[in-house]
Amino acid sequence: MAKKATKVEIARIKALFLEHFENARTELHFNNDFELLIAVMLSAQCTDKRVNLITPELFTKFPTPKALGNAPLDSIKECIKTCSFFNNKAKNLKAMAQEVCTKYNGEIPLEREALKSLPGVGQKTANVVLIESKGANFIAVDTHVFRVSHRLGLSSATTPLATEEDLTRIFKDNLATLHQAMVLFGRYTCKAVNPKCTECFLSHLCKSKITYRC
Repeated sequence: MAKKATKVEIARIKALFLEHFENARTELHFNNDFELLIAVMLSAQCTDKRVNLITPELFTKFPTPKALGNAPLDSIKECIKTCSFFNNKAKNLKAMAQEVCTKYNGEIPLEREALKSLPGVGQKTANVVLIESKGANFIAVDTHVFRVSHRLGLSSATTPLATEEDLTRIFKDNLATLHQAMVLFGRYTCKAVNPKCTECFLSHLCKSKITYRC
């Protein structure tokens, strides 16, 4: 277990993330909240690069919740077959679209509990959608954020949700930017294997090189 970061170190980590990733944005491609929700749902245990290869055809064939909800399941599967867990994701996408039509008049609800009520949408997905759509003061814990949080001693929690609670408590504000900063930092610098420690602006604050997995 990594040593816990001090209050002074937490403040410095936060400041450095905001300095280095001032305009950080998701690498997922989308044009509206419907496409955003689909892209985030597909990104679970799949790379953003792969999702961006899949979604253009999917968005063209099924541009609205009604179109997606009425689509044959096999047609959805065909579009996303190169995505991890595509069978379950196709079922969830179709069910999500149907519920958006029946419960929300075809509009993606931009409230966390409402989003979480949709099939295939958990707290992480809801948080990411609200971060990207509204700049909401949330943080979502994926594998990169989990690993970075633990290596920097920001959390010792064993689950993504508990880690989210720790980060929300210690950072308090600018959570949307910090979320994207930690994702990109974990993806390209603080990697699970062979982290780029010599290039890291937080190396002097790092507590551990352990490969944490959530």
